Amino acid sequence: MEPERVLPLVVRVEKTAPPARTDALEAAARAVLLMVTTDDPEWRDAVDAWAGNRIRKVVRRARGAEWRRALALPGVTVTSGSAEVRVYPPIPLDEWPRDLARLQVSGTELDDPAPPPAPPDGTPLVLLAPDVEMTAGKAMAQAGHAAQLGLWSLAPPVAASWAAAGFPLAVRVATVPQWAAADGPVVHDAGFTEVAPGSATAAFSWNSADRSLA
Repeated sequence: MEPERVLPLVVRVEKTAPPARTDALEAAARAVLLMVTTDDPEWRDAVDAWAGNRIRKVVRRARGAEWRRALALPGVTVTSGSAEVRVYPPIPLDEWPRDLARLQVSGTELDDPAPPPAPPDGTPLVLLAPDVEMTAGKAMAQAGHAAQLGLWSLAPPVAASWAAAGFPLAVRVATVPQWAAADGPVVHDAGFTEVAPGSATAAFSWNSADRSLA
């Protein structure tokens, strides 16, 4: 029987220079997309096994020597503004590498120093539910989940064009009208942490996107 797998993500949170929350959310979403579409033959089987089951993600945080050790493990680092997020190929739930297992997972809190600007016209959106409170770590996992479901919902030529462009996207807390108008998949959380099972936490939306990207 195939073991249940989890997708590990690690966000760099230096004590004196933590990243902005929105930057971390966007880096996490893009990191998930890059791992989901990897063509690395050493990772592809693990990604497919994970994607064919429950697509759990766990976000941990690291700084200093912890971050340097995290960088030494096979994975991909994505930078967005002030944020660095590293994603790793999925692993069995009970087989975390020691240098990742020792990292803290709960209570990752980040703030935006100022309200994030409106995304450029034509940017695909990952929307966080306006009525669900989440820590930054939880929101990063949900943003990645919404981006992944959004990718899977697209026709192959559209998905390929988005990938070729480097998966540009923006993550924002939705207004009530934006949430109601979201035209892509909605994430309903399994309820393992922070929110009640079945809570709608995030959604993917092409509403603001220039379809010529496709």
